[in-house]
Amino acid sequence: MSVKQYLKTTLLWITFFSMAMGFLESAVVVYLRELYYPLGFDFPMVIMKGHIAVTEIIRESATMIMLVAVAFIAGKSNLKRFAWFLYCFALWDIFYYVFLKILIGWPPSLLTWDILFLIPIVWTGPVIAPVIVSCTMILLSCIILFSDVKPVQFKTHMLILAGACIVFVSFIWDFSCLLIKEYSFSGLFKFQLHQALLKQYVPVHFIWWLFIAGEALILAGIIHPFLNRKKAEAL
Repeated sequence: MSVKQYLKTTLLWITFFSMAMGFLESAVVVYLRELYYPLGFDFPMVIMKGHIAVTEIIRESATMIMLVAVAFIAGKSNLKRFAWFLYCFALWDIFYYVFLKILIGWPPSLLTWDILFLIPIVWTGPVIAPVIVSCTMILLSCIILFSDVKPVQFKTHMLILAGACIVFVSFIWDFSCLLIKEYSFSGLFKFQLHQALLKQYVPVHFIWWLFIAGEALILAGIIHPFLNRKKAEAL
């Protein structure tokens, strides 16, 4: 089997795997919402019992381990493994929302707020924000896997890493600000305070300018190698 055929076959099965994981994730959420939100999901969140909350956090961690494991098997180098992880994660996230929409008609809008992650602190944001991030991840992964231009330069890495950190901050900003206001800066590192605050937390403001700045840096990092090649060809 040629390298090109291998990539196409791997892409097909990784796509199926990621879509199936998206369905599993949405199925778990359907069950949880039926139990905790019989009238429909809304903020503030209903706090799960201790062992259920711990189980949910471990489940999230297990999901990440599964994505890393598949990427490690599929990739022939660390860069390719990173690309497969990005692709798996992004497709899983997109189809999570697709299947939720099919199963229970949620979200009603792409601007509907959602709880995105609980690790290491609560992430929240309008649904469209993680979908945009997922599309960016798919773009980057496909460039690494299928393009002869590889984003391996230090400047490229720094742009993408800085952008990713800024996007992360945009997702945790709203909850973190409230946490610091209520419990001081030390509250960021105490999980029990996170849960206590969730009982009254209703997200109000997503800092789009910060999110867009992070996305812009990531896209700049993706485009940078292509610009460098054009400059080199022009010389």
